[in-house]
Amino acid sequence: MNDLLDITTTAATDAIGTSAARLRSAELEERIRYKPGRFRVLTGDRPTGPLHLGHYFGTLHNRVRLQDLGVEGFLIIADYQVLTDRDVAERLVEYVEGLVLDYLAVGIDPDRTTIFTHSAIPALNQLLLPFLSLVSVAELNRNPTVKDEIAHSRQAAVSGLMFTYPAHQAADILFCKGNLVPVGQDQLPHVELTRTIARRFNERYPTGGSPVFPVPDALLSAAPLLLGTDGSKMSKSRGNAIPLGASADETARLIRAARTDADRHITYDPVARPGVAGLVLLAALCQERDPHAVADEIGAAGAAALKRTVTEAVNEFLAPIRARRTEYARDPERVRRVLRAGNERANAVADETLREVRTAMRGMY
Repeated sequence: MNDLLDITTTAATDAIGTSAARLRSAELEERIRYKPGRFRVLTGDRPTGPLHLGHYFGTLHNRVRLQDLGVEGFLIIADYQVLTDRDVAERLVEYVEGLVLDYLAVGIDPDRTTIFTHSAIPALNQLLLPFLSLVSVAELNRNPTVKDEIAHSRQAAVSGLMFTYPAHQAADILFCKGNLVPVGQDQLPHVELTRTIARRFNERYPTGGSPVFPVPDALLSAAPLLLGTDGSKMSKSRGNAIPLGASADETARLIRAARTDADRHITYDPVARPGVAGLVLLAALCQERDPHAVADEIGAAGAAALKRTVTEAVNEFLAPIRARRTEYARDPERVRRVLRAGNERANAVADETLREVRTAMRGMY
């Protein structure tokens, strides 16, 4: 049993394999459609800037889909985790409220999805200490996602917060007894470490009845990777993204500046022509079409026609989202009420979980 408990995150992820994770995700989708009330999802974002189209097609539309299927959702605005790769949390209040506006605009319903901030839930953060006692330094050090985040960190030295980020993320998931975590392939190691922490806690501190924590499943997303206007991954920090709240004129300007190539004939070839393919894919997603069909339609008309097509597709797609966002932004007190209600709900859940943890640990914590 101890040998099983000591399986590292990397080894476990390799053992599961992406193909196995996809098979499991297909099974989970069937179960969700059959009995969505059995699932509780935890997702979230760091408030480091406006959400963009990469976020929408990567995660936001899937959150709304699961919510509308009847899955209970907890949506964390991870303000504490802004400091994992930054010295200070700049413009934090503005970004937090901006995230809430984006959530409401795309269809997140605060009556069905609990929206809350990390820093407002003390009991959640108290779980980090016992969770860190359940993992080794070597396991944290081998996490490939953290390695990548460290490589792209803005800090000169790696902080302890960055190093322990996977354990903190486990607390985010498990405080609400989350049993379903929608992720991309690169996030599988984080979920696997959370599964390891849940198993180890339940085995080290048995209750004689139901275990304290569920062992959550990863729901592997098939979301496409959207490239930014510079041909690299669309990212807030790289300044290459199209924000959901951008105006039609700003969107047009960003797309006009997008990188293409010297070949006038437009094709969809993500490997050989990533910049062109990224624009084609963006138009295809907004129009719910096949990217090859979009490219064939433009053909020899060239990059200027491609950018016009993308601009029209994006602006038409974002128009209703922008309209809702503008409407919500006229009532900032509504945004604050959403956060207050979400924080109150999350605090009640976290306090109950912490009570169970303390009982299971027999007063040691």
